[in-house]
Amino acid sequence: MKLPLILSLLLLGTVSSLHLKNEALELEASEGEKALAQEVETPEEEDNLTTGDEEEDDEGTEVEVAEDDNLCPKEEDVVHMLGSPGCKTCRFLIVRKPRTFRRAQKICRRCYRGNLVSIHSSHTNSRIQCSVRGINQGQIWIGGRIKGRHRKRFWWVDGSSWTFSYWAAGQPARGGGCCVALCTRGGHWRRAPCRRRLPFACSY
Repeated sequence: MKLPLILSLLLLGTVSSLHLKNEALELEASEGEKALAQEVETPEEEDNLTTGDEEEDDEGTEVEVAEDDNLCPKEEDVVHMLGSPGCKTCRFLIVRKPRTFRRAQKICRRCYRGNLVSIHSSHTNSRIQCSVRGINQGQIWIGGRIKGRHRKRFWWVDGSSWTFSYWAAGQPARGGGCCVALCTRGGHWRRAPCRRRLPFACSY
């Protein structure tokens, strides 16, 4: 009589301990899923360079997290240009290492306390184009981009007036991207997707 009672108690104990272990595992799994869901729901905040009425274009969510993206360019990656006769205080530099438009502007601001270059004369355009001829990328970023959703217009990221342009034939065509690049051959401008990685020119 005692033996069946002991066996049934042992069996009951084993079953309940297994049940408790399964509940603990399920609880751990659901907590892990909640933590993962929270990580997915709270993406890293993006730093916006522009006002809210811009066309979102091709910049959307930028996934460019190389380790050296937060560092200033090395001296060997930079070409310095001195001021022109008409503007003694205008200083430009070309950064050879390709970046997206947004990253390029951040580097101009953080490392040189300037902006992507705004071009207001054929002389300045020609000087910059001569300095970038040797870059084999074909294009470099300058500081122009499209502003506005319904009535689109071009503007310079440094806030200066859009008083000069040097578009290539057929440009600015629709659907070419919201940022402006200067062609290293000929110096003409083209619209380009802002996510494209290109060398760039800063003014400071």
